[in-house]
Amino acid sequence: MTTIGGYLLMNQVTVHGGYWQWSGWGGSRSFGITLIPLLFGVGILFFDGRSKVGWLLATLGAVILFAGIIANLDINFRSASLFETIVMLVLLVGGLGLVARSVFPVGNSGPGANDREP
Repeated sequence: MTTIGGYLLMNQVTVHGGYWQWSGWGGSRSFGITLIPLLFGVGILFFDGRSKVGWLLATLGAVILFAGIIANLDINFRSASLFETIVMLVLLVGGLGLVARSVFPVGNSGPGANDREP
């Protein structure tokens, strides 16, 4: 149930990428400036592979790059009827409830729970 509900819900979502909008130094499209730490870090690592500064700059540049990509995504929910939306959400939440019930047993249902002495 969880898998089907999650699939149906995710199938209704559209994701669009936009222009890189980083507001540093007054530029509206300054994707290139965010590549500078990554490029310097890679250059330093090619010179000395054990350089801590090179690893720091390369890691920082990759984090800035991926954060900028994720921050500039537009995520929209496509039109769906109320019935379709309710079916998707009931399947997803009902399935999550069943999974939670199997992971966290309710009441005294452990091994030997029904083995009472008279």
